[in-house]
Amino acid sequence: MQISRISALKPAVLVLAGALLLAGCGGSQQGGQQAGAAPAAPAVTVVTVKSESVPLVTELPGRTTPYLIAELRPQVTGIVKQRQFAEGSEVKAGQSLYQIDPSTYQATYDSAKASLARAEANLYAARLKAQRYADLVKIEAISKQQNDDAVAALKQAEADVSAARAATDKARIDLEFTRVLSPISGRIGRSAVTPGALVTANQATALATVQQLDPIYVDVTQSSADMLRLKRQVEAGKLQRNGGASVPVRLVMEDGSLYAAEGKLAFSEVSVDEGTGSVTLRAVFPNPKGELLPGMYVRARLVQGVNSDAFLVPHAALSRDPRGNAQVMVVNAEGKVEARPVKAAQSIGDKWVVTDGLAEAERIIVEGLQRARPGAQVQAQEAGAAPAAQGAAPAVAAK
Repeated sequence: MQISRISALKPAVLVLAGALLLAGCGGSQQGGQQAGAAPAAPAVTVVTVKSESVPLVTELPGRTTPYLIAELRPQVTGIVKQRQFAEGSEVKAGQSLYQIDPSTYQATYDSAKASLARAEANLYAARLKAQRYADLVKIEAISKQQNDDAVAALKQAEADVSAARAATDKARIDLEFTRVLSPISGRIGRSAVTPGALVTANQATALATVQQLDPIYVDVTQSSADMLRLKRQVEAGKLQRNGGASVPVRLVMEDGSLYAAEGKLAFSEVSVDEGTGSVTLRAVFPNPKGELLPGMYVRARLVQGVNSDAFLVPHAALSRDPRGNAQVMVVNAEGKVEARPVKAAQSIGDKWVVTDGLAEAERIIVEGLQRARPGAQVQAQEAGAAPAAQGAAPAVAAK
C-alpha cells in the first residue's frame, strides 16, 4: 500500500524538481545580464569659460573728512556782545558770526586818525619851510646849515606821517576784528561761548568750527605690500593701469548700501605709515544732500587696474580643498573630471575673478559637483542647453 502511494507521488516530484531547475537557470541568466550592464555616467552641468578684460576693484576701509575746515578764534580781546548765527546752520564766507564789544577799539581808531591828521599838518608846514629855504640858500640869504635843518625837519615830518598812518591802519584792523567773520562757506557747529563771555586774542579754544562738506573727502588706507604687488603686476604685463585721467571710486555706506554719487581719486600719500605699514589714499565725492558726515566709517571701491586675461567663474563652481585653496572641477576632452587649483583674485557680483589655473574654452562644472569625482566619467551638458532625452535605455554589454 505504501509502495503504491510512493509510486504515485514520483511524477509530481519530478515535475516540481524540473520547475525549480528551470527557475534557477532563468535567475542565473538574468543575473548574468545585470552583471554585464555598464553603469550610466552621471550628468553634470558645465560652463565654458573664456578670457576677458576685468577691472581689478579693490575695497578699502576709510573715513570721511571735511573738504575745508576752519576753527574760529578771536583776534582781539573783549566781551562777546552778540552771537549772530544758529548752531548747525549753513553759513557763507564773510558772514558775521560774533560781535565783540568795539567801543575801546573805536576810540583807539579815532585817536589814531587824529594823530595822523596832526602829523600831516606838521608835514605840510615842514614842506613849505624847506621849499623857502631852498630858494634862500641859493642867494645866500641863509646859511647851508639852516637849509639842511629844514630838509631834515621835512623828512622827520614825512616819517611821522607814515608812523601815524600805520597806527591808524592797525587800529582800523583791530576794530574790524571785533566782528568775527566766517572764512569759508559751510556748516557751523555748536558755539563754545555765549554773549557776555570774555574772549582773548588768539586763545586756544575755538569759538566755533565751520566745515565745508560739499564736496567731501574720503581717506582710505591700503597696505604697502598690496601696492607693491600691484606695481609688479603692472610691470610684468599681467595688469594694465586705467587709462583715464582719474580713477573712479564708489562708496559703500555703514549699512551696506551703495552711495549714489561716484567719486574720484584725488591723490596718494608719498610716504608709508611706520606704525601700520599702510599708505593713505584720498578720494573726493560730491555731497549735495549732506548724507556724508565727517568721521563716518565707509568702504571705498576703486579700480586700480584692468586684467585683460581673467576668467569669470560662477560662485557655485568654486570650492575649497582641505587646505583652503580654491579649486574648480574641469571636464577634459575625454569627458573625465579633473580637480584644478585656481587663484581667485576677487568677487564681482555672483562670480569669482580667476587669474590663474584656467585656459581658454575649458569646461567647468557648475551643477552636479556632488556626483563628480576626480577621474570619473561624466556626461557634460552646457548650462542653458536643452536637457537630454530621459527615455534612453542604459547600454548593455554584449556577450
